[in-house]
Amino acid sequence: MQIEHIIIKSLLGNENYTRKVLPFLKEEYFQNDSDKVLFDVVQKFITAYNVSPSVDEISVELGKKPGLYQDTLDNAIKTLENIKANTDKNHIDWLTKSTEEFCQEKAIYNAIMNSIEILNNKSKLTKGAIPGLLSDALSVSFDPNVGHDYLEQSDSRFDYYHRVEEKLPFDLEFLNNITKGGIPNKTLNIIMGGVHSGKSLFLCHFASAYLNQGKNVLYISLEMSEEEIAKRIDANLLNISFDDLMVLPKALYDDKVSKLKQKTNGKLIIKEYPSTSASVLHFKALLNELSLKKDFVPDVILIDYLNICASSRIKASSANDTYTYVKSIAEEVRGLAQEFGIPIWSATQLTRTGYSSSDPDMTDVAESFGLPATCDLLLVLIVSEQMKQMNQIMIKQLKNRYDDMNRVPRGVVGVDKTKMKLFDLLQTAQKNVVHSGASKSSSQSPQVNKFKALKV
Repeated sequence: MQIEHIIIKSLLGNENYTRKVLPFLKEEYFQNDSDKVLFDVVQKFITAYNVSPSVDEISVELGKKPGLYQDTLDNAIKTLENIKANTDKNHIDWLTKSTEEFCQEKAIYNAIMNSIEILNNKSKLTKGAIPGLLSDALSVSFDPNVGHDYLEQSDSRFDYYHRVEEKLPFDLEFLNNITKGGIPNKTLNIIMGGVHSGKSLFLCHFASAYLNQGKNVLYISLEMSEEEIAKRIDANLLNISFDDLMVLPKALYDDKVSKLKQKTNGKLIIKEYPSTSASVLHFKALLNELSLKKDFVPDVILIDYLNICASSRIKASSANDTYTYVKSIAEEVRGLAQEFGIPIWSATQLTRTGYSSSDPDMTDVAESFGLPATCDLLLVLIVSEQMKQMNQIMIKQLKNRYDDMNRVPRGVVGVDKTKMKLFDLLQTAQKNVVHSGASKSSSQSPQVNKFKALKV
């Protein structure tokens, strides 16, 4: 007897089996029209009466079904007769496992066939939908978990509360404070600011700091060239200004890089893509290439910046609005973080109104409010003219899933643009800005640089 007929037979006579597998079975998994009709009738009967039907009951319901071709009806009746004549009983564990394998095989087969239709332009979906179809098919499984039993599983809940979550810490006290020690894996974190506010500076500093920690860092640039990003990171890690870097003798430069290699076990890869040309599909392909060719698996990814990525699901030309398109990009990038189990940093722009405001909020996110709805951490950079003169940048929290934003809603950090560095300020610099706007922080006197530079 075919596995399809064994499944239908078991749905008719095995209540326990039916409860386990029916939520995972789909009509599209059955190849023959007669089998599809039988499954449809059985499924509707169980939904209506909440019991497994008998062969006679399905026979009656089958006769009521309108619009059936005679051949389909005859084959369905013949299958029912064979099921009734077969009195063999199958073990429920074997049944369940075999049904799961059946669903997995059919899901993969259907995904491949749908992908072929997409490639032949016979589907409304784009090529970017193919990885999702295959991923969904490969993830088909009969999950035995039926939920968290609040009273019976209190021990596991207690362990969860006291489990130390793996986080990627900062080298800046303020950021560690507001995130309770750093950013967790599987998260999307966003720096927002106006033009020349320091978004790329923050991302380059983070890349440098993570490399100092011995982490593997992947920096994806869709705005500046690989060489320009590397120059900024050179200035930071080698602790040398841009001007001095341009005239540094080769021997001294090599000596500094050599000392840096001895101080870190991490690697930094910088990859450039043209603006709006690369999507998560390109990033996944890059990750696979780096793993195969360089044995490189990143601990963190920085994308400069999110709004000029492409969506793998929606064509830019067919997007109805920027809200939908940018939200789609954000969801895909966060999905990448979840799939590879790493945190991702990226950046976005302020609107014109937000750029001129001394206290921008979430409504000032450029192009799409869907971005803050998707990300886990959203920090906005506020820079007044007086703050520029004092080499300071204010950071305001707009969204934070790691801690209460109202506890420390904003703070300031020092900046050395000649070396692309950020550094902590004395605690006195933070006191008057915690519950104030940018205007109050700008009146503070310059603070002592506490940043401990890497000496190479």
